[in-house]
Amino acid sequence: MSAPKTAITPTRAENYPEWYQQVVKAADLAENSDVRGCMVIKPWGYAIWENIQRRLDAMFKATGHENAYFPLFIPMSFLEKEAQHVEGFAKECAVVTHHRLEPDGKGGLQPAPSAKLEEPLIVRPTSETIIGATFARWVQSYRDLPILINQWANVVRWELRTRMFLRTTEFLWQEGHTVHASAAEAQAETRQMLDVYADFAEGAMAMPVIKGEKTAGERFPGAVATYSIEALMQDRKALQAGTSHFLGQNFAKAQEIKFQSEAGELEYAWTTSWGVSTRLIGGLIMTHSDDDGLVLPPQLAPAHAVILPLYRTPEERALVLPYCESVKSELADQSYDSEPIRVRIDDRDLRGGDKKWQWVKRGVPLVLEIGPRDIAEGKVMVKRRDLAGKAEPVLRNELVATAASRLAEIQKSLFDRAATLRTSATVELNSLSEFNDYFAESAPGGLAYCHFADGPVMEEKLKELKCTVRCVPLDAPRETGKCIFTGEPSPQRGVFARAY
Repeated sequence: MSAPKTAITPTRAENYPEWYQQVVKAADLAENSDVRGCMVIKPWGYAIWENIQRRLDAMFKATGHENAYFPLFIPMSFLEKEAQHVEGFAKECAVVTHHRLEPDGKGGLQPAPSAKLEEPLIVRPTSETIIGATFARWVQSYRDLPILINQWANVVRWELRTRMFLRTTEFLWQEGHTVHASAAEAQAETRQMLDVYADFAEGAMAMPVIKGEKTAGERFPGAVATYSIEALMQDRKALQAGTSHFLGQNFAKAQEIKFQSEAGELEYAWTTSWGVSTRLIGGLIMTHSDDDGLVLPPQLAPAHAVILPLYRTPEERALVLPYCESVKSELADQSYDSEPIRVRIDDRDLRGGDKKWQWVKRGVPLVLEIGPRDIAEGKVMVKRRDLAGKAEPVLRNELVATAASRLAEIQKSLFDRAATLRTSATVELNSLSEFNDYFAESAPGGLAYCHFADGPVMEEKLKELKCTVRCVPLDAPRETGKCIFTGEPSPQRGVFARAY
């Protein structure tokens, strides 16, 4: 018996990394650009990012944050003020050294020797230093605090090995930066924003996550504490989907962010930073998509439904198109997730089967087909993207009345499916031999909860097995034990996995 035909080749089981690249291509999300390591985000992919932006932006503003914009270029001296920070990013920095080009005498161009900058400028890898210098001017008194700022921007981190959405030299993100009068207030902000990210991931993305604190070796450069949300992809690898950093007073001291306290004392402020990026789209793809292409949770889908008119003659076209428009209008009058249902009609001059498969590969939650026979019977052929099988006939009035609940069912089914996979791929390991077996090259791996003591012995073993400690879960019970790597006492289990 031959294997069933799929729209994406190879399948997930055959070659997961290549399957991922083919889904990006088939769904028309992005393509490689003429600049090595950078991507062109196409309209369908950018529409997903816009929905991510819109929802997160509302969540940020609901917690008191305002948007601002800061320079793309950062003086090198700013990074040098924070030693840990510059050490963490030095190998990834793109550096601007000249401000003008001139002919090279050979028909080309070269940086003009006379236009060398007095101080090199770093193309923004992250903005703690430049924003901190700005905050130092904004903060004078405790009355100026807290400052709660978010920036939507692009950043550049030089990458040797790239993969669209997951790791590119330039990517889009948001970065939050806040200033507080006390450590407790800054720590509360750090945890609050981690919760915002987790709520967004599980609510809008239908992607279950683990909230946890990073180990010392995995902290953001210069931070006192880093927290993350970690998700499990279908290939049983983990993906860091967002981070929130308690920076203590490290950056405040480097950037001279001081304020006069209520007691009249001059004190250094306490700061935080937090961010997510277009990597979320990569997480969306790998959490939900299948061997026929992209599968989108309705809350982030650019279109909730697409209507495909079916006709053979001009007369049938004159009948079908107005009918499709009326169905679209009725659906758009319905509300899903406090917004009008987003509906498109695709009347391109393509074969019906080709057109349908394009939308399946793009991950639209509901594909609706309407032809003359459907109109005569008062029905619409409906295909749910999250379910296998063929389209089913649904009475038009019933479709309109149940469209919102169908979308809600899809959203829930995607989350439940991802949660079931995570549960099946999660274990507790209590010995090094179990750990070796679980992360052996031939083993599928997953999430392993283990006792550990951070240090070189553990790092060497993880390097050997090509896995990492993802975080110490915040909701895990305090449970004493012994490190499986060294036998040292351990107060709590950490989560280990192979990861992106």
